Amino acid sequence: MKPDTFKDKIVPVTTILLALVVIWYVAAILMNAPFQRDMDGRAGATPTTLEFIGKTLAQPKPILPAPHQVAQNVYENTFLRSLSSNRSLVYHSWVTLSSTLLGFGFGMLLGILLAVLIVHNRAMDRSLMPWLVASQTIPILAIAPMIVIISYNVLTGDNAVAHLLNLDSDASRLVSKALISTYLSFFPVAVGMVKGLRSPEIMHLDLMRTYYASPMQTFWKLRVPASIPFLFTSMKVAIAASLVGAIVGELPTGAVAGIGSKLLAGSYYSQTIDIWAALVAGSLLAGILVAIVGVAAKIVDRAMGGRAA
Repeated sequence: MKPDTFKDKIVPVTTILLALVVIWYVAAILMNAPFQRDMDGRAGATPTTLEFIGKTLAQPKPILPAPHQVAQNVYENTFLRSLSSNRSLVYHSWVTLSSTLLGFGFGMLLGILLAVLIVHNRAMDRSLMPWLVASQTIPILAIAPMIVIISYNVLTGDNAVAHLLNLDSDASRLVSKALISTYLSFFPVAVGMVKGLRSPEIMHLDLMRTYYASPMQTFWKLRVPASIPFLFTSMKVAIAASLVGAIVGELPTGAVAGIGSKLLAGSYYSQTIDIWAALVAGSLLAGILVAIVGVAAKIVDRAMGGRAA
């Protein structure tokens, strides 16, 4: 089978992107038109159709910002702002990225540990797996405030955990937000690893028994290598979910930095362009993180002797 060329990969994506931009412009005109029509009526203006369309795409606080307005905002707040500025999207993205990576690390460890327990213990499989599935049915917006507030008070209060970790206020707030990322990211890792650890065929397992391999040798030499592709696939889902968790974790805390804080500030002051710019920044950050995981997967696959399809 002939492998996909660069053109085969780019053209379909670009076509869909252009179609979405066109739909976005049409939706912006339709949604902003009533307000613009009201403004023109109060001012006694009678613009032509092209002038009217231009005005709907240039409102300072539109209901739906036009793509060029969002792109201009992203460019200005990314390249024309100091990295320490409160308006810099790079600064806010870094704050969110810190809790994302910390929560993703916790989620990876927890997910892998649970997967190993489920695969090697039938009682854990029957008792734990249903609870893992049930945990993901709880709306994250409902429990995020409780998790963040309780964990922050535990980490900063007068108790054994706080004295053991000895975290300052900023570190405690970071860990509290990271727990939401952990909650969202551990499940895909656990499910993926369970599938991967169980992926070796019976013939291969029988072969290991023929070689008198111990359960530990079978685990490290057969099950773990077989689970690596499943792990990286689940990591792509988990890293994106971890970013969502970090943003959600910033919302109930009244955070002053982070993509979540930009969304809150934009909603408070009806700065819809800032809201959309923050959403674009979060989407780009998620895309970069997923791409990094994909590159890491290819490197590990080649190191294990895999060949390109």
